Amino acid sequence: MDGGAKPAAAPGAGRIELPMREFGRTGMKVRVLGLGTLQIGIEHADQDTATKVLNTALDEGCNVIDTAECYMKAETLIGNAVAHRRKDYFLFTKVGHVLNDDETTQWAPEWDEPGILKSVDRSLRRLKTDHLDLVHLHSCGPRILERGEAIGALEKAKQAGKVRFLGYSGDHRPALWALDSGKFDSLMTSLSVADQESIDMLLPVAREKKIGVIIKRPIANAAWRHESADPSEYHYEYWRRLRELKYDFLQGETRDKPGPEGGAGVAMRFTLAHPIDLMIVGSSNPARFRQNAEIVAAGPLPAAQVNEIRARWKQVAQPNWFGQI
Repeated sequence: MDGGAKPAAAPGAGRIELPMREFGRTGMKVRVLGLGTLQIGIEHADQDTATKVLNTALDEGCNVIDTAECYMKAETLIGNAVAHRRKDYFLFTKVGHVLNDDETTQWAPEWDEPGILKSVDRSLRRLKTDHLDLVHLHSCGPRILERGEAIGALEKAKQAGKVRFLGYSGDHRPALWALDSGKFDSLMTSLSVADQESIDMLLPVAREKKIGVIIKRPIANAAWRHESADPSEYHYEYWRRLRELKYDFLQGETRDKPGPEGGAGVAMRFTLAHPIDLMIVGSSNPARFRQNAEIVAAGPLPAAQVNEIRARWKQVAQPNWFGQI
C-alpha cells in the first residue's frame, strides 16, 4: 500500500465529476460525496448486492468508503468486494461499539485500550487491508474523551502504522471538546434540515483549526418518507422534528420527487451549502450513488432557500435538537 487513494481519473462518458475537497490538514483530497455502508450491513445485503453497490460507486468517482465495526457484516462485505481496488479509495471506519466475531450479535460500548486495539485489528482483517486511512471514535461521551484511554489507544494504533489519521464522530458538547482537544484530524457530525446545531457550534471551530469535516445523515435519514414512526425506530427523532418544522419542500408532490428539486435533493443541497468537506450517504441500491451524484452536480441550494430553511429552524427548533449516535 502506498498510503492512500489517488484522485480518480478524468470522468469517462456519462460519469459525473464530483467536486474535490482538501480534507483538513491531512493531505487527503476527497470527493464531496462518499459512500456509507450502514445500509448494506443492517439490511443484511448479500455479497453480490454489496459488490455491485461498492464497485458502482467507485466507478462513478467515489473515493471514500465509510463504515464501522458495528455495521453488522459491512466490513467483511467491503473487504470481499473491493480490497483489490484499495488504491482507488480512502477507507474510514469507527470503533467503540463492538460486535463479536460472528458479526451478528448486538453491539455494546467498549472504550478501553485493549478493546479498541482489538477492534482496529479486527477491522483490518475484515476489510483485507494493512492500514485504515481514518478511524473515528464512535460517539463516546465527554467522560470517555476526557479520560484519554480511548484516544491513547488510537494514537498507539497510529504509531504502529495501522491508522493514518484520528477522528471523532459525534455531536453537541462532546464534539466541541474533540475539536478543542488538538487530538483529532477529523470531525464526523450531523448536519441536515432536521439537525442544524453544528452550523454555528462546530463548523466555524473546525475551519479555524483546519480539521476535516464529514457530515453524517445529510438528508436526515429521509425520515419524511415515513407516514408514521414508533419512538423505538431509528428515524423517529428526525421524523418528529420534521413534523414540527413543516418545510414547504417536504409537502405535496415535491416531497417524493426525484432529482435536485425534490425532497431529498433540496435536503442534500442544503447540507452542501455549508463549509464541509464530505457528505456520507449510504444505500443498498447500486443505482443510488449515481442519483445522489446528479443531485450534487446541481450545486448547493441557493442562498435564499438556505436562509428560509435556517429561519424556520431557528423559529421551531428546541434546545435538545442535536444529533444522534
